[in-house]
Amino acid sequence: MNLYTLLEVLIVFVSVVLFSMLLKFFISKIRRSGGRKSKTIDRKNVKRRKRLTKVKKETPVNQPSKKQTQKKDSVISSPVKAINSDAVTDIRFDSLGLQEILLEGVKDAGFEFCTPIQAKSLPALLLGRDVAGQAQTGTGKTAAYLLATMNTILLGDERVERASGGFAPRGIILAPTRELAIQIHQDALTLGGHSGLSLGLIYGGVDYDKQRKVLEGGADIIIGTPGRIIDFFKQEVFSLDKIQALVLDEADRMFDLGFIKDIRFLLRRMPQPEKRLNMLYSATLSHRVNELGYEYMNTPELVEVLALAPTADKVTQLLYHVSSDEKIRLLIGLLRQHEPRRAIVFANTKRVVALVVSYLNSNGYRARALSGDVEQSKRQRLIGNFKSGAVSIVVATDVAARGLHIPDVSHVFNFDLPHNCEDYVHRIGRTARAGESGEAISFACEEYVFSLESIESYVENKIPVEPVTENLLPKVTKPPYDETRASSDRRKQRRRSSGA
Repeated sequence: MNLYTLLEVLIVFVSVVLFSMLLKFFISKIRRSGGRKSKTIDRKNVKRRKRLTKVKKETPVNQPSKKQTQKKDSVISSPVKAINSDAVTDIRFDSLGLQEILLEGVKDAGFEFCTPIQAKSLPALLLGRDVAGQAQTGTGKTAAYLLATMNTILLGDERVERASGGFAPRGIILAPTRELAIQIHQDALTLGGHSGLSLGLIYGGVDYDKQRKVLEGGADIIIGTPGRIIDFFKQEVFSLDKIQALVLDEADRMFDLGFIKDIRFLLRRMPQPEKRLNMLYSATLSHRVNELGYEYMNTPELVEVLALAPTADKVTQLLYHVSSDEKIRLLIGLLRQHEPRRAIVFANTKRVVALVVSYLNSNGYRARALSGDVEQSKRQRLIGNFKSGAVSIVVATDVAARGLHIPDVSHVFNFDLPHNCEDYVHRIGRTARAGESGEAISFACEEYVFSLESIESYVENKIPVEPVTENLLPKVTKPPYDETRASSDRRKQRRRSSGA
């Protein structure tokens, strides 16, 4: 009896051991096959990445692929290219055939000779041909499309009132930001001062009813941001069925800010592309922007006025590799060394903007913050103080990187490298405008240094690196109330309030 029991126990034990060995064998086999599959996938991915890298190296920057070119050859005219080596050309405005009343505005603005983008695009526009224009910031894009728009309207039909009581503007200029819309409006007032054309400025962040009352008086040209324009359009303040000239400025930024649906909404309510003059202008024109142009423009002529790299010729670029903890000290050290007459410091977040401003003000500088949450009235007052010299340093997020024309900005500091390489071009484009020289100094810290490779690839140039020496890291005075702690305290206060 005991012998049988012992045999049964032995058989069960052997069975369990054999089962566990078989189970381990099958598990290891599955793992090995999965590993081989993963390695195969990895090898395929590596080969694919190598092929993509090879294609990227062989394909010129900002040029469409062969397939895209074959598709678009029937739509777009041959591009007109020029090297932007000088601030102006030898082509005079009075030789282009502009209306005399517009030439008076040109004289008021102090212009006599065209910049390259104006010399290349205005002849085509004045003949009624659509243009997609690419040029560096500060090269006169705004004057080019304003003069073309006004000239087209002056030669066209008179404004037609609608039966419902609204009005039908004949020109519309769309901009991605309020600041850019305001700047365009100011330039339009100067260039069109003798034309008799009325202007309507529409953008968010200000009193809705006041803008509506102004618009109810009618306007030949509407300038504004897409969202607020759509609001008034849906309220039937005006119609878009008599548009003779359309401008999309900073069209790539429209995509970045999510305005593309709004743009399409407006374009579909305008006359057909062949019945109006269409213009796209920006410092950067990506393929997606070109696709928009091909869909809603009438065989546009691509006008590119570029330097050897997509950054301003007269901008001296420098780079410092520095830790995040030393960026404040390095910024103040460089400000003391360079003594800029007017500077813009760019950061990626509003919190860092507030922190930098507090440190600069505590160390004897007149600095102010410019970001998306600043009220529009305060923002415009700040820009006015910056232009007048009452404020010498503006610390900003990328909301200020597009469309602002502030003269005599001698230095731009990238306190944080931008995530988007195109934003780098627009940031440093705030200096060296209209042929002047300037400096763009960037900090590469451990948090944002990963953007450096794509930026250098985009500008097709290695940014010169300078060493961080001891004299560039002075002792600084801390703000009386650290902004980081202040932000934490505000968050705690909000939590307490919500809990109460």
